Amino acid sequence: MVVSAAAVGAVATGTFTALVPGDPTGSADAAESFDGSLAATSALLADLPADVPAAGGLAPIAFSPVGFEQVDGSAIADSHLAQLDKAAVMAEEVAARLAEEQRLAEERARLDAVIAEGGLDGWIAEALDIMDLPQSLAPAIEDIIMAESGGNPRAINNWDSNARAGNPSQGLMQTIPSTFNAYVHPDLADRSITDPVANITAGVRYMIDRYGMETLEAGGRSSASGGYLGY
Repeated sequence: MVVSAAAVGAVATGTFTALVPGDPTGSADAAESFDGSLAATSALLADLPADVPAAGGLAPIAFSPVGFEQVDGSAIADSHLAQLDKAAVMAEEVAARLAEEQRLAEERARLDAVIAEGGLDGWIAEALDIMDLPQSLAPAIEDIIMAESGGNPRAINNWDSNARAGNPSQGLMQTIPSTFNAYVHPDLADRSITDPVANITAGVRYMIDRYGMETLEAGGRSSASGGYLGY
């Protein structure tokens, strides 16, 4: 339905014309009533906080759903990067651990093969393994053994002072019975003095206790001229 300004009444306000229902004549009373309403509304608008934009203007406002805090996108990115860095470090650590486990497994396999083959190298390797000493000591121990017994596990010295006292040196490392009994590795205490592995453990442990690891690493004691001295 189309309603004309004449039908409802028109009131001039200076800047626009308002249509007032029910007053076809545009009476003064209607105009005064409308002007009063405008004044009241203007008063309400004047009381609004300063940071509330006036009607007709557009101002950006931050919106945050109820129960959620504003999220900083850069903080999320930094967090993700930190997690990626941590994952990379963990991956490197796992790879290093696996590589070390592989190296130890290969070394164990090599050592088992040497021990299984027997002979002087196998006896030394097994003795060091039992004593939990590094296999890098093997060459020095071999030098001592060759100087003491020539690599013969049943060698017995029947001519030195110990022999004359009834306690001949025996085995690869040429230990006397009392030294063997005191220094043989506990795991091999039930073996004889001429057992090659047990004899090595006794001789090595005695040398370390009496002269220190440095002497063992040097392949035994040496004279001023560099010759081998017994222990």
